[in-house]
Amino acid sequence: MMTITSLSARLPWLRVLAALALLGALAGCATTDANSTPGELHTTSDDSPIRQRARTRLTLAASYFQNNQNAVALDETKKVLQIDPAFPDAYNLAGLIYMAMGEQPLAMTHFQRALSLNPNDPDTLHNLGWLQCQQGQYAAAAQSFQRAMAAPLYQNRAKTLMAQGICQARAGDKAKAEETLLNSYKYDPGNPVTGYNLALLLYERGDYAKAQFYIRRINNSELSNASSLWLGIRVEHKLDNRVAMEQLASQLRRRFADSSELKSYEKEAFDD
Repeated sequence: MMTITSLSARLPWLRVLAALALLGALAGCATTDANSTPGELHTTSDDSPIRQRARTRLTLAASYFQNNQNAVALDETKKVLQIDPAFPDAYNLAGLIYMAMGEQPLAMTHFQRALSLNPNDPDTLHNLGWLQCQQGQYAAAAQSFQRAMAAPLYQNRAKTLMAQGICQARAGDKAKAEETLLNSYKYDPGNPVTGYNLALLLYERGDYAKAQFYIRRINNSELSNASSLWLGIRVEHKLDNRVAMEQLASQLRRRFADSSELKSYEKEAFDD
């Protein structure tokens, strides 16, 4: 059975959201910096020529990462750090790349280096929290997420709440996870990761009508996939909505003929 914590490993949703958030940060997030006028926030116009050059190249590296070209993205990030060895955003991106490549110790080292240069950067704190969650360090992850959320100008609160909710579910606190995911959903109702995980939590505790609301929003969009269709089928089965169930099954068979979800449907393994 597809679980809350395994969904992110199978789908590109989280990766794309992380890359897009990083690209937004590269476009000019507000941070404190020694080069800024005292009492003001640092923006890209305060960058030195070296930092501007590095930032431009880092945007290219982030684009490679977003397109799943990890090796090229990593090489470009290394070149960025040759230009500007004290650029925290470059260490943050390197951490994301290493995490995507399954190199968790290297990812941790690079996130920590980024935070040593910019201790309160919410994007890096978010990424560190997600890595800590993957390693089962739930208390540390909660602290990292909370620190990210505390940043007054943080623009990706929905993303961090989503990751925190998934982590809480992984830690076994499903009630808290549902509350956190609902909060994330209020910020960004179009996020399929949030909607799926919320629907799954509701399904698991037997609130099928509410689960139906969230999973139908995904399955009625271009963001549906084998996992969301299968959860939708299971929800409709519990509600005895055979017509809706067969419509979803038809999509699953047409679009994902080789999926494990279709095999489960054909075996009528609705509760596995």
